[in-house]
Amino acid sequence: MHSKHKIVFVLLLTLLGLNAVSAAAEQAQGVVNINTAEVDELSLLPRVGAVVAQRIADFREQNGRFKALEELMLVKGIGEKTFGLMKPHITLQGESTLAEKVRLPQRKASGQ
Repeated sequence: MHSKHKIVFVLLLTLLGLNAVSAAAEQAQGVVNINTAEVDELSLLPRVGAVVAQRIADFREQNGRFKALEELMLVKGIGEKTFGLMKPHITLQGESTLAEKVRLPQRKASGQ
């Protein structure tokens, strides 16, 4: 194998490895299926407590399954900012795999 081919081969293997690590990290993090999750599972999402989780479940019961993730913003208490924090952790299909509450980094108070 020529040296250029070896370099390309090594780069391809490296990229494939990085994709596998990224996929594994995402799988380890887990997701919540907003169409099937119970209130306690919904409560694992960032900025979602028992009240908002119940609102999501009630909204789903009254309006049927969510057809798009963005429909969550129709639920009282979920605006664009909260939805943006939730989006990496939600799905419309498959099993809920999120096992623990998503904790967000603490923000520093302004002026400090």
